[in-house]
Amino acid sequence: MPPDHALPDDAFEETHLAGTGPGGQNANKVATAVQLRVDLARLDLPPPVLSRLRRLAGARLTNDDAILLTARSHRTQEANRREAMGRFEALLAKARQRPKYRVKTKPSRAAKAKRVDAKKQRSAVKKARGKPRLD
Repeated sequence: MPPDHALPDDAFEETHLAGTGPGGQNANKVATAVQLRVDLARLDLPPPVLSRLRRLAGARLTNDDAILLTARSHRTQEANRREAMGRFEALLAKARQRPKYRVKTKPSRAAKAKRVDAKKQRSAVKKARGKPRLD
């Protein structure tokens, strides 16, 4: 399903943190990690998509209805920014997909009878394995 409209820029807020991981001493000096905060109220999404997005966000959803994504696996701020945005876009794309509803079906009378017959046959096979009786 194509997106209904472009996402507003004011819904996104970036914070830069000191990154962990690769980078040597540079990691201690430069804020390369990116924390992306997405305000869900400003996204103007349809209610079903919004509820699915909240459920998919899980622990990343804050009390003030925002999603917090942190990317720190790359050495540059730009790469971490792309990764955080990519993760949010993937989350949003998954939320936009409607779930497939399961249509409940009942087994037919013939299918039930076939199952019972198979159980009886298996029971007979197991009974025949017992010790032979000496009468």
